[in-house]
Amino acid sequence: MLAWLRLGLVAGLTSSGFRKLLAVHSTPEAICETDRATLARIVADDVAAAIARGPDPERLEAARRWLENSANHVVTLADKAYPRLLLEITDPPPLLYVTGNPDLLNRQSLAVVGSRNATPQGRANAQAFSRELSEGGFTIVSGMALGIDTAAHLGGLAGASSSIAVVGTGLDIVYPARNRDLAHRLADEGALVSEFALGTPALASNFPRRNRLISGLSRGCLVVEAALMSGSLITARHALEQGREVFAIPGSIHSPLSKGCHLLLKQGAKLAENSQDILEELSGAIGERSAFAGASDGTPEENPLLTALGFDPLDFDALCQRSGLTPDSASAMLLTLELEGVVSRLPGGRFQRVR
Repeated sequence: MLAWLRLGLVAGLTSSGFRKLLAVHSTPEAICETDRATLARIVADDVAAAIARGPDPERLEAARRWLENSANHVVTLADKAYPRLLLEITDPPPLLYVTGNPDLLNRQSLAVVGSRNATPQGRANAQAFSRELSEGGFTIVSGMALGIDTAAHLGGLAGASSSIAVVGTGLDIVYPARNRDLAHRLADEGALVSEFALGTPALASNFPRRNRLISGLSRGCLVVEAALMSGSLITARHALEQGREVFAIPGSIHSPLSKGCHLLLKQGAKLAENSQDILEELSGAIGERSAFAGASDGTPEENPLLTALGFDPLDFDALCQRSGLTPDSASAMLLTLELEGVVSRLPGGRFQRVR
């Protein structure tokens, strides 16, 4: 394990370079004992020099101390616990840092991804779908970003099969900091996973790279909301390249956060109107739908304000005009619906039905 950790801390040693060295020298111990000139025949000279020199002793000692915590693990290509599905992708990481339950890495999983700037309806969809899929036997995999990722993790944790967060930093760093409580909960009830060594900060280049692992750990990928220029579409592309199923939830034709999902649907992704669509497609364990999906929201459908609102964002004046209600009546009714969690107030004085 010490040799694996040493090589994992070598700056510039890519996953492919690490695997090439293993192919020639068989073990990390042998790589660490090989001279620089021999190593330079396989990897760049500066990387060979860094391997021969060894990592910063303080970082190596920090990694050893981190492993003393029973919740922390390093899973390598040599371990039986290494995720089987990652062995199918073109660039599997030689080692994974894991906090939480490493057994989840080989469970039946589904990626749920989407926009950081999600709408209330998008967050509600992500959490509801994820909870139902978790109850149906799928561990929910996402990236612990704000918005859809956070809602997906919460839904997965609420179900029976839990959730995995694949992060773009070292596991001794929580990013974004606002998700610290979620990170602690995932460590206790699910798992946090990273291919990046401890101490790795939140570099912009890390996040597109980790997306291949989100899809690689999963049998399929559900995109909830995504703009056309979105990291979620990168994850979906990885999923297609890895032979995974891609699903997308359609949205309003007027919303920029629906454009990415609609593009995926045009390109052949499967439309997901409910979690059962996904469970049936993946031939998973199909349980009863959760109460969230099956129960009424308790609001009569004949409510004139909800009928006028529909499911797209609408401003107050247009809502009054459509419903025929006076501003005072509409305002009072909106307040009641907001308190019941049926309608959400958006920036710019607009309102949207949440469920």
